[in-house]
Amino acid sequence: MIPKELAKKIRYIQIYTNKAVNNVFAGEYESAFKGHGMEFEDVREYQPGDEVRSIDWNVTARTGRPFIKRFVEERELTVIFLVDLSASGTFGSISKTKNEIAAELCALLSFAAIKNNDKVGLIVFTDHVEMFIPPKKGITHALRIIRELLYFQPRKTSTSIEAGLDYLGKVLRKKAVVFLVSDFMEKGYEKKLRVMSRRHDLIAVSVTDQREVEMPPCGLIALEDAETGELVMIDTGSMKTRKNYNMQGAQRLADLKQNFRSMGVDQIDVRTQEDYMKTIARFFVEREKRA
Repeated sequence: MIPKELAKKIRYIQIYTNKAVNNVFAGEYESAFKGHGMEFEDVREYQPGDEVRSIDWNVTARTGRPFIKRFVEERELTVIFLVDLSASGTFGSISKTKNEIAAELCALLSFAAIKNNDKVGLIVFTDHVEMFIPPKKGITHALRIIRELLYFQPRKTSTSIEAGLDYLGKVLRKKAVVFLVSDFMEKGYEKKLRVMSRRHDLIAVSVTDQREVEMPPCGLIALEDAETGELVMIDTGSMKTRKNYNMQGAQRLADLKQNFRSMGVDQIDVRTQEDYMKTIARFFVEREKRA
């Protein structure tokens, strides 16, 4: 049984994100993500100016008049959420953790996909893949994905983005839209990400908390690495210490952005202190313009 509080939260997210999809993302999702192929619709008689390579020679021979094939874009997509639920995502300095933000934005994108009759699936990973839900259509299936993201209790704490990408390559042969959701705190996955981005329409959704890039003056504090348990003492009362911390955080995000750009991977840069709906809406508009 789902705890009452969780059921209430799922219902809230459903109403909140569904409203956003209807009011804000009505056509932007469809415009941002085109179909991945063309499918045959019918034939019509050849007209001057038509592409000669489109002639259907079988129908032409049968009728004695030239006909051409007509194709329409194959609209239906498969959308996969490849989500990092390692321990570093349990951090949150405002009202929600990074993992909670990840669940909500996946819910938003799920409802947008379902509204456009696309299939959605989920891969949850830490340092290995802990859950796979094959892609399907329908609101019930989307709600299951949201429930699992909110309710899931990972067995491991560390991260391996490469392991998640490896699994994606094994279970998904056909091209799909893949949202890789993580805080991207680790390294060593770049080669695999480059390979997968050639096979799929891969979008990196980086989730960052404000305190990972900006430390306020609050005296001597202990910071614990959620994945390794390592403790570090920091004197945030020191202006030099805060400046170095902030510079390192800003540089990490700048390097991340540059790495994605060099690989040709689109990025949605989500900050926990900002409205992620505006961030995603802006991404849709920018992607449509590029298309």
